[in-house]
Amino acid sequence: QVQLVESGGGLVQAGGSLRLSCAASGFIFRLNAMGWYRQAPGKQRELVAMISSDSLTNYSDSVKGRFTISRDNAKNTVYLQMNSLKSEDTAVYYCNTRLVRARAIDYWGQGTQVTVSS
Repeated sequence: QVQLVESGGGLVQAGGSLRLSCAASGFIFRLNAMGWYRQAPGKQRELVAMISSDSLTNYSDSVKGRFTISRDNAKNTVYLQMNSLKSEDTAVYYCNTRLVRARAIDYWGQGTQVTVSS
């Protein structure tokens, strides 16, 4: 079965850095786009960054220039390097992939908390 397991969250001061990891299994990782989303208290889940199967990337305007998404197909892992963190980056961060078989299904990890103190 598809599994996405995030790690690397924590508490960091504003201006600091964190690197999130998402270990994937249960599907052919190298063939799938991967994404990082986040959800802050009282807000909707939003896309942070996406990386295609051939490593093309896109970012939300709020993190562009500060966050970097990357993937290691040999390790079935996608990363989110977060620099210059701000208090507004505080959220639960989720790893995502969408698989299309009979229909499109979104899969999510359990989430990892990132808290940025000002």
